Amino acid sequence: MSKRPTIADLARVSGVSIATVDRVLNARHAVREETARRVYAAAQQIGYHATSLIRQRAFEDRPHYRLGFLLQRQAQSFYQSLSHAIEDSATRLAAARITPQIEFVPALTPPIIVDRLKAMAATNHAIAVVAPDYPAVTAAVQELKEKGIPVFSLLSDFAAGVREGYVGLNNRKVGRTAAWMIARGARRAGKVACFVGNHRFHGHELREIGFRSYFREHAPDFEFLETLINLETPEITHEATINLLHKHPDLAGFYVCGGGMEGAISAIREEGYSGKLAVVVNELTQDSREALADEVVTAVISTPVRGIADELLLLMTDAIERGKSGLPAQSFLPFDLYISENI
Repeated sequence: MSKRPTIADLARVSGVSIATVDRVLNARHAVREETARRVYAAAQQIGYHATSLIRQRAFEDRPHYRLGFLLQRQAQSFYQSLSHAIEDSATRLAAARITPQIEFVPALTPPIIVDRLKAMAATNHAIAVVAPDYPAVTAAVQELKEKGIPVFSLLSDFAAGVREGYVGLNNRKVGRTAAWMIARGARRAGKVACFVGNHRFHGHELREIGFRSYFREHAPDFEFLETLINLETPEITHEATINLLHKHPDLAGFYVCGGGMEGAISAIREEGYSGKLAVVVNELTQDSREALADEVVTAVISTPVRGIADELLLLMTDAIERGKSGLPAQSFLPFDLYISENI
């Protein structure tokens, strides 16, 4: 069993004297912020027992902001990962002390989203939301903007021209990448399909547009089927996938551009189509990782949740500090691409 790190270990790793570490721990005398942060980083690295106290000493002069985050589908592993990434980013942000309030919307109806937005606005300096694009949501964002509370669209854009900024992927490029993978991974030209959660999700719509445009431009031998709505649920996706397989024996592949991929994966396995179709899904989870290994899925396009969280918190704190901004901005992060050989 390894011994517990001592103050001497902390001093050695941080490159300062034991006396300096003592000053940071006990606030006996002033210590430069840069030095205190170095001691804190070393404490995190070695697992020092008083890391939280050092963090408080090192950053106690920072401004304190409450940030609200309204996510979806609490049971989905992707949103759990995103929630953890936001909490982790809040503890690491050097510019301010952050208290995150993370909630999950129980339904995607405009009244519920608007109600949650207004409730969060009562206790937070800025808000980030994953939501469909509804006029009622845009009106609520406009109302909060007039009150000085910036709202960011997260993962899927909404309230264009009103929201403070968008943080996520370039969804049109995501759709084109999925099409590229299918056009090259399919055994033959044939029919292709696309699942979207809801056309009110701007991100899903852009992925579908990119997906279609790539086939029109570069793979015209493929026939595009009518887009399928799966409400991001595995059950609907499972049934629709089985229907696709039975109705279209010349199906070459399909893309699940949002949630619900678990249903497609289970349907392909049940029907014995592993390795026979080119299938692209979003987000690397335990299910999609196993599907890659079993050749059920050809590729996974994944959101870098830690990078998204870091970028989002920086933009939110900056918006609070500078007040009203100019034109609403878009912040695109590069996505990750996984195949069976790099999982």
